[in-house]
Amino acid sequence: MYAEERQQAIAQLVADRGSVSVAELATEFVVTTETVRRDLSLLERAGLVRRVHGGAIPAGALASIESALTERDTANTRQKDQIARAALAQLPAGEATILIDAGSSTSRLAALLPTDRQLVVITHAVPVAARLAGLPHVSLHLLPGRVRPSTQAAVGADTVAALQRLRADIAFIGTNGISVAHGFSTPDLEEAATKRALVQAARRTVVLADASKFGTETAQRFAGLDEIDVVVTDEGADRAACAELTAHGLEVVVA
Repeated sequence: MYAEERQQAIAQLVADRGSVSVAELATEFVVTTETVRRDLSLLERAGLVRRVHGGAIPAGALASIESALTERDTANTRQKDQIARAALAQLPAGEATILIDAGSSTSRLAALLPTDRQLVVITHAVPVAARLAGLPHVSLHLLPGRVRPSTQAAVGADTVAALQRLRADIAFIGTNGISVAHGFSTPDLEEAATKRALVQAARRTVVLADASKFGTETAQRFAGLDEIDVVVTDEGADRAACAELTAHGLEVVVA
């Protein structure tokens, strides 16, 4: 079988089964796992499959799991505005270096940054950068990487490597889920790696999360409870869940 034929057959197999491991594909086509990984990389670049840890899923599979940023931005808008304003109170006094994650709440926070001091803002989120570009009081740094259409944020090895060289005063992070058992999580592997690097690059980390995120567990954990300093949420958040987070040493701010 020629490489092109094998790759077409792999794409069809992934589409039919929903998910296939590298080991399964190597056995199916009698090739090495390295060959399968190269095939999957080519197919991903062509938009035919999506690589995940240990295998592949159909290219559109995550779309049903992770709503587009424009859809998320219209959900719980009042609560997100309140959360953004409350999170802003966590900003250090005076000049500061700030990391801002992708997300609808963090994008709102970026729009509220004070104008009476010089700030260094580092972000991987295109919407955040667009809000801040050209402002005289903001020294804006846009992280490198591949921009994911669903979050409009850069992810990948280049993004993580750039963050590993940084040290910021504070990071404002979004999340898809919070639970005591699973910590802070997001559906996408590369998005989780970037969020993890953002958390590790900051002296203090603030998570912005509306009530719908509490009790939710998505596939990829990016931080444990002991790695986050503050969670800012809205009045709809479950009181028992908030108390559990407080018992684990987090500060919970209800906007």
